[in-house]
Amino acid sequence: MSELHDHPAMTASRERGAWSTSGYLMLLIFLAMLFLFVVRITTFAGSGGEPSDSAILSFLGSIVFLPIVLILIAKGFYMIQPNQAAAITLFGSYRGTDRNPGLRWVWPWMGKTRISVRANNVVSEKLKVNDLRGNPIEIATNVVWRVADTAQALFDVDDYKAFVFVQIEAAVRAIGSRYPYDDIEHQEVTLRGSHEQINAELRAELNRRLVTAGITVDECGLTHLAYAPEIAGAMLRRQQAEAVISARKKLVEGAVTMVEMALTQLSEKNVVHLDDERKAAMVSNLMVVLCGERDTQPVVNAGSLYQ
Repeated sequence: MSELHDHPAMTASRERGAWSTSGYLMLLIFLAMLFLFVVRITTFAGSGGEPSDSAILSFLGSIVFLPIVLILIAKGFYMIQPNQAAAITLFGSYRGTDRNPGLRWVWPWMGKTRISVRANNVVSEKLKVNDLRGNPIEIATNVVWRVADTAQALFDVDDYKAFVFVQIEAAVRAIGSRYPYDDIEHQEVTLRGSHEQINAELRAELNRRLVTAGITVDECGLTHLAYAPEIAGAMLRRQQAEAVISARKKLVEGAVTMVEMALTQLSEKNVVHLDDERKAAMVSNLMVVLCGERDTQPVVNAGSLYQ
């Protein structure tokens, strides 16, 4: 493994500052030399009489030398917009990155590759993934990303934008298969119920995958999460059944507590003394009243307690 990291082809590029200067200063020099060139031509054309050999040689030198200098100066100009950078190269070798906005100038034989460092917003397509329990779900995400290292983005991957799209899909699939869609008992981390944790883990996963390309993810979150259409109906019925079971469980637990409290208070306050058979009958009646879905009809006993 160490041999792979030491190999030149595996060495990651790192952004560093490049030498450049203000383009406005060089623009003044360019205009001054252009003015001098025009003056030389005008002066030579307006001179009377037969020009001397030295004057001719001086004029020829001016019209040959000055245009070359003007072309070289002009080729060194480039413009950088706000939140934009330019990678400077020399015969294919990376020399640094210029992040200073405005009109800039660098040696004309230097290559200049502009790259945006603005924030980008990507909404992924809906992907069909099997969750932790094997249920097919549809999932999509929104990702806000930007270029953090221009050298890595330009020279360590072939197309950093395409690389981002592919890694977003891979990360969403990885997170989607790592957790279940939901959990009625709320005892597990789920895609549906743990939004903050899922989004944070998705962002960490994306940053880990995109560090190779010098990309950083500022924000991400799931924008679509649903069961796949082929099982959506069945899973809806399952959710409804689980909800009914959970509600019944809570109802029974509450009813048992209320019956226990009623029997305890009747006994402690000496309201009535019940044998085991009557206690069982009272428990049965109270459970029916408390757990029934319909309103109960009271029956008035006009006789004794045991009739």
